[in-house]
Amino acid sequence: MANHYPYGGPPVQPPPQDQGGRVLRMALLLAAIAGVVTVVAGMLIVLGSPEEYGLASDREALPLSAQPKQATGPPEPAMFQAAPDVPPPLPEIVPAPAMLPSTPVRISVKRLGINAPIKSVGLARNGTIQVPPANNHNLVGWYRNMSTPGEAGPAVLLGHKDTRTRSAVFSRLPEMRNGDTIEVKRQDGITAVFTVGGIEQADKTTFPTERVYGPRTNAQLHLITCGGVYNRRTGHYTDNVIVYATMTSSYRS
Repeated sequence: MANHYPYGGPPVQPPPQDQGGRVLRMALLLAAIAGVVTVVAGMLIVLGSPEEYGLASDREALPLSAQPKQATGPPEPAMFQAAPDVPPPLPEIVPAPAMLPSTPVRISVKRLGINAPIKSVGLARNGTIQVPPANNHNLVGWYRNMSTPGEAGPAVLLGHKDTRTRSAVFSRLPEMRNGDTIEVKRQDGITAVFTVGGIEQADKTTFPTERVYGPRTNAQLHLITCGGVYNRRTGHYTDNVIVYATMTSSYRS
């Protein structure tokens, strides 16, 4: 009997779907996903408590004080420490001859980006040295009852560490290093150049008065700002940072 299909036979049909194989593949895929989730969860647990699994490193176990603060860059300068009656630290140089007195008008420390005018200050009613107005962050005070910068004896300049809203002129003073230079322009047109010999952080209750204000035969410069911890009850910092420098040269600008 003649068939009704072209090409002499029935059309070719696709093979029937293997339902059992499909179920098996789905089961294997779900098992693989569950295995990955289990491994990731285990890793997170171990990383969250490495000490429980013997994986904590010695570095993490060190006290905070033993941790390096900065892996790269120059080390922090060592602060000068001595009894209050010890003379100020001096750089290993020959001091320049002292000059006649002249009022300071501007201070510059190029490495720290300090460039500020200087204002004359005296004593407050409570007997302490006045400080520049707190609303002027870039102003330095010169204590006029001491030597002028470049004159024989210590010249004392004071500046704020910060104000209520921002850092102030001497905020980076603790970053100074021995050998740094400080320039002070005077009213007579001469700029006195000072070389740093030491930086000290002293508790305000044991301020080294003799070291800072005592008489000296050469021209010295002492910079003072606040340091230590801010005491919210008193409204003051606990320490002072003091930079000691000696005049090593001068030039007329």
